[in-house]
Amino acid sequence: MILPIADDNTGRTLTPFLNYLLLAANIAVFIFLQDLGTNERFTYAFSTVPREIVTGKDVVQAITIRDPVSGDVVGTVNLQPTPISVYLTLLTAMFMHGGLAHLLGNMLYLWIFGDNIENSLRHIRYFFFYLICGVLAGLAHVFATVAFGGNPFLPALGASGAISGVLGGYLVLHPRRRVRVIIMRTIREVPAVVAIGIWFVFQLISGIGMLGSGAQAGGVAYAAHIGGFLAGVLLVKLFEPRRS
Repeated sequence: MILPIADDNTGRTLTPFLNYLLLAANIAVFIFLQDLGTNERFTYAFSTVPREIVTGKDVVQAITIRDPVSGDVVGTVNLQPTPISVYLTLLTAMFMHGGLAHLLGNMLYLWIFGDNIENSLRHIRYFFFYLICGVLAGLAHVFATVAFGGNPFLPALGASGAISGVLGGYLVLHPRRRVRVIIMRTIREVPAVVAIGIWFVFQLISGIGMLGSGAQAGGVAYAAHIGGFLAGVLLVKLFEPRRS
């Protein structure tokens, strides 16, 4: 596995203020609304619960979480009343995270890849591209949960689905742009198609592995990553401004 740490910003002409706002919004929600991840009442009220999306009905109850392999009980989740339409949790969940490591990992990818996509699409187009990819990623997770026997009451949250869309768009628009990565304990520069391609292959392998154990393996909704990425690949050209 490789870890991206920077990319080539040569040719960027716009200040990516919307990307900065997205970064700030995710961090602010985690600090002030989720209380650094300790406010479970808020988190479980605004996370995406597949069962709620499928039925359109809010679920308020304690959910027992079992290990998909052994069947042992590993914890409980107390789903809270959602004060808005359950369908809007496909948006609100995009700005929440399960922990500090979850937040920092997502923000690293958004910081590195989001600015050049905003530069290519322009501010408003980038904003809607980001949100649409995130919603489609959430729906992909819901579909995978239902189709492959995952726990439909297990809430999902995080910006990774939308950021996966950003990666998909980056692969289409900037496949040869150099990305600095850490690989085998060394820092190297590789084309974006290599850095992002390896990331996507890992998602596919992990996603296939989840088929035997539920749609969310190890706390990671790989279907959302795959769905968001494919959405970004397919949609980014539609959001790219027409050139005279």
